Amino acid sequence: MILLDYHNVIIKNTLEARLKEEKFEPIDMTVADFDGVTYRISTPESKTVIHISLGWACAAELFRHGAKEVLQREYGQLLLETPEQGYDVTLSIDLEQVSPDAEARDEIIRKVSLLKRNLLAAPFERAFAEQEQCEKEQKTEIKSELMAVHYRAEEAIYIKSNFDRITVIFSTTFKDETDKIFGKVFLQEFVDARRRVPALQNAPQVLYSIREPPMELRHLNLKDSDDISYVTFVLFPNHFTMGDMREETISRIQIFRDYLHYHIKCSKAYMHTRMRARVRDFLKVLNRAKPEITNAEKKTASGRTFRRS
Repeated sequence: MILLDYHNVIIKNTLEARLKEEKFEPIDMTVADFDGVTYRISTPESKTVIHISLGWACAAELFRHGAKEVLQREYGQLLLETPEQGYDVTLSIDLEQVSPDAEARDEIIRKVSLLKRNLLAAPFERAFAEQEQCEKEQKTEIKSELMAVHYRAEEAIYIKSNFDRITVIFSTTFKDETDKIFGKVFLQEFVDARRRVPALQNAPQVLYSIREPPMELRHLNLKDSDDISYVTFVLFPNHFTMGDMREETISRIQIFRDYLHYHIKCSKAYMHTRMRARVRDFLKVLNRAKPEITNAEKKTASGRTFRRS
């Protein structure tokens, strides 16, 4: 099984070249990431001051759910108050002011390459905090907001906290008929694996439906289409304990959609490879089965023709 990285590899490599190898070169590069995210890496002022800007269609929704506070906590003075024109977030890193300590530099590289992940973490952190507050006050009901993040065209993540759980719902679209079949098999396996494998009993509960949205979304009057599927993850407090487990849960659930479609494409490529190999084998069999033509006219090296009796 291949797991996708949480960080942006190009940003990581770019910063490593400057902070570890000290290659202070001018740069102006636009980078595309999953889910329609666009980065711009540039040195507009000098070769030693690098700006990393992020643009995302759902940034305004994320800011309403507390993304500004999360970014301020993670990046501090690196976060510019006014982002670059055409982008939603801009970090400014003065390479000459970065600590020479190797661990400190590794930490900056790690944090900056996780910019998208930290931006999308805001609604999850808010939901976890609401559930913890409700648990602390021993409430059995909570009137929490259903947070919607339309991170892709026609697709969204819905997050809602309850007094004893967090519900995360992905709406995903399969426009290709083959993708629908593969997607149904994969998603059904997510549902069935927890029941079938004892070691997965403590994993989050997964629910899957086609076309019909879960109860939490019925009031939204969502688009009715056979192309849309809904995947629901039910997270309990043991899945988001404060610390590394919480951070890992946020990171993993964010890349679920990319993970799903990546493996669908890998499966299709594997099937096509097997089909082509099978066709080649069949052609070899057919070629060997061709009958030899008797009494065929043949030529010698000098050009004379003859027939073999």
